Amino acid sequence: MRLSARVDYALRAVIELASAGEGPVTSERIARAQEIPPKFCESILLQLRRGGIVFAQRGPDGGYWLARPAEQISLVEVVEVIDGPLGSPRAVQADAPLGAAQALQQVWTAVEESERAILTQVTIAHVIAGVLPEPVAAHLPLAAS
Repeated sequence: MRLSARVDYALRAVIELASAGEGPVTSERIARAQEIPPKFCESILLQLRRGGIVFAQRGPDGGYWLARPAEQISLVEVVEVIDGPLGSPRAVQADAPLGAAQALQQVWTAVEESERAILTQVTIAHVIAGVLPEPVAAHLPLAAS
C-alpha cells in the first residue's frame, strides 16, 4: 500500500494535535513539529476541518484541535478525508487474470480488505500510545516469534 505525502502529513498533523493536549494549536507549530511545509500544512488542516476531523478557530488565540477524542478517530477516516474512499480498483479490473492465475484476483482483493481492516482498527490514540490493537499487532514480525 502506498499513501500519498498528503495523507502522511495529515496523519502526522492529527497525531501532533492529539499529543498537544487541550486548546488550539497553530498550524505553524504543527508544521514545525512535524517538518511539514507550512503552506501544505495549512491546506491539509483546512481539508481535515472540512472533513470533520478537526475544529478551527481564527484570531490571536486561534488554532486547531481534534473534533473528537483520539480514541474515536481511525486512520482510515483521515486517509479517506484526504484521498477519498479506499476502493478496490483491482477487484473491478476488466483484465482479470485468466487460467491458472485466476486466483490471483482473490489475493489482491484479500490484500485490499486487510489494509482497510488495519486502518479501521488503528486509532490516533493507538499510534500515540505506541500500542496497536491485538489483531493488528499479530501481523507484526515480532508477534510471530
